[in-house]
Amino acid sequence: MKRALSVTALCLGVFSWVLYTPALGDTEGMKDGHKMEAKAEVGEKAPDFTLTDVDGKEHKLSQYAGKVVVLEWTNHTCPFVVRHQKTNHTMQHTFAKFADKDVVWLAVDSTNKDFQGGYDIDGIKKWIASEDVQLPYPVLRDEDGAVGHLYGAKTTPHMFVIDKKGVLVYSGAIDDDPADDKDSDNNYVASAVTAALNGSPVETSSTKPYGCGIKYAK
Repeated sequence: MKRALSVTALCLGVFSWVLYTPALGDTEGMKDGHKMEAKAEVGEKAPDFTLTDVDGKEHKLSQYAGKVVVLEWTNHTCPFVVRHQKTNHTMQHTFAKFADKDVVWLAVDSTNKDFQGGYDIDGIKKWIASEDVQLPYPVLRDEDGAVGHLYGAKTTPHMFVIDKKGVLVYSGAIDDDPADDKDSDNNYVASAVTAALNGSPVETSSTKPYGCGIKYAK
């Protein structure tokens, strides 16, 4: 069935790229007229940050020391996120695989508040609670995009994996199937988290993320 739909999925994927990723190459963005340089580098200590989720709870990266942390940049209006976040698809399958392990999963939304209602907290909450999503982990609001720029987040989704020592060990795509037309994909995040839990080197530590270009505040 998946193969039968592959052409349609590919067309939709390409259309989504054209429609939603005009700023895909703008990896650093601008803030107050100045270029924002990413400080997070694979193999180095992940920069600490503090953000509040949509329910008002504060999360500080350093509070999760000793655990593997997955950061997932998100925007609930992005078709790639909509696809991956369904309860029966890649993102939530990957989360569920490690739900009983020493893994913390945090979604981060750096969307400009003026972009297509992307800043609408009520809209985000409604999406989180919707029947085909029921997101089991928090969505943190990065209102000014500072944390997104800090990590060099380019797309939704853009994934980062941090090991138990606080070192960034992976940055890139969730998998190698942007068009959703493969019978079996290579899940980079699952591989990176497994390696981090085992204290092993991550075989593929960096890939090109795919999805919707993050609409940062000017």
